[in-house]
Amino acid sequence: MDGRRPDSATVHAILVHGMGRTPVSMLLLAKRLRAAGITTHLFAYSAAFERWLPCVERLRKFITARVGDQRFIIIGHSLGCVLTRAVLPRLARAPELGVFLAPPTMASSYAIKLAQWRLFRLLTGEMGQLLARQDFMDSLPVPDIPLRVYAGIKGPRGSWMPFGDEPNDGILSVKEVQLGTIPVQLLPTIHTVIMNSRQVASEIVAAVNSRA
Repeated sequence: MDGRRPDSATVHAILVHGMGRTPVSMLLLAKRLRAAGITTHLFAYSAAFERWLPCVERLRKFITARVGDQRFIIIGHSLGCVLTRAVLPRLARAPELGVFLAPPTMASSYAIKLAQWRLFRLLTGEMGQLLARQDFMDSLPVPDIPLRVYAGIKGPRGSWMPFGDEPNDGILSVKEVQLGTIPVQLLPTIHTVIMNSRQVASEIVAAVNSRA
């Protein structure tokens, strides 16, 4: 990984974990970014216990309090990308870069299948239900910022598997990650560990340095 430090003032990275995870899942990525001179902030939330709109507002306040008037980027994983899409229009200043790791961009086929189960509803709360609604996913704005989108392709494939022969990360197919015409970078990894890819960290650092 290119370990050069950004040439300008402090660059902040806001990291937003996925559903059913905690900020711990983003620690390795945060460590690699800090080694390159980027200040990291890990946002924590609970899909099981928080409502959607209060969580989005809390994320807005979290970002505002930590970045001030300095440079910043936002990195989301899975549901964290959905929260990021919702919060961007509420920010006084836009980040200079967004990084989406395995973002659901349409009603997730997994969420649709699981939404009927009471245990899933209890564990994922309102946010899990929203991921199964196409009208909700369609209502989210497409970010008007430089954006890098990554999808894993090491999920199981076969005629008997949930996604058939479609490339997938075990939770989302590549098709479910596609956001408009934004290019998707494919990684040989699965949904739950995509944030640990060295390529992701290296390309984030390179992108930050190129904007210095």
